[in-house]
Amino acid sequence: MKKFISRAYIALVFFFLYAPIFVLIAFSFNESKSRVWTGFTFDWYVKLFSNRTILSSLVNTLLIALIAGVLSTILGTAAAIGIFNMRKVTRSVILNVTYLPILNPEIVTGVSLMLLFKFASIPSGYITLILSHITFCVPYVILNVLPKLRQMNRSLTEAAMDLGCNSLQVYRYVVIPEIMPGIITGFLMSLTYSIDDFVISYFTYGPSSQTLSITIFSMTRRKVSPEVNALSAIIFVAVLAVLIIVNVIDAKRGEDHVAKKAVKRL
Repeated sequence: MKKFISRAYIALVFFFLYAPIFVLIAFSFNESKSRVWTGFTFDWYVKLFSNRTILSSLVNTLLIALIAGVLSTILGTAAAIGIFNMRKVTRSVILNVTYLPILNPEIVTGVSLMLLFKFASIPSGYITLILSHITFCVPYVILNVLPKLRQMNRSLTEAAMDLGCNSLQVYRYVVIPEIMPGIITGFLMSLTYSIDDFVISYFTYGPSSQTLSITIFSMTRRKVSPEVNALSAIIFVAVLAVLIIVNVIDAKRGEDHVAKKAVKRL
């Protein structure tokens, strides 16, 4: 009875989480613009790839997310290594400061960044958007890389230095490979948060750097076109595919690690 209740509860939670997404995907194939199902069609997917406004916004979103994700990963990884090597008191203070962009409401961050860019006379556009996205992505990279640094065996770095490696070689050949899962996770989180962001982007975007979330928001003032449903379905499938690939790679790495341990024992 307990198993049945727990499984029913889990099924109910997943239903409420994913039912709206599947409804959206279903209506992306609806022949009519209304909320009533009238027939199956691929017309909205065809029209999607001829809509210049949506496509340009999508390109802007992916480009900004990729640049911000890469730069955030580099800065966040370097910051995590620096924080890890600090003294305990200093480390705790810096970590508390690192949490602020995560805990701070997005609207406060967006307005603050907008005022900062105006004070610095930086015109709104790609630069302000990328800098804004880096601001809220770096803490997520730090929080993903730090646990991997804590799990790392310190004797590995000491052994590498005893064998003649300099500091750069130690980080390149020992530290970075050991914390790579955390770096990849931080990059994926940065990419996801950057693509998903609306509030901060709304205060820092320029006329030529409009992102997809802002375009969809402007469309909701009138009526959301089923083309948006089609685009959302494509994004959902793409993100799901990336997650599956990452999980498969992690699973293979785990199996290889276990196999190596078994070989060493033999």
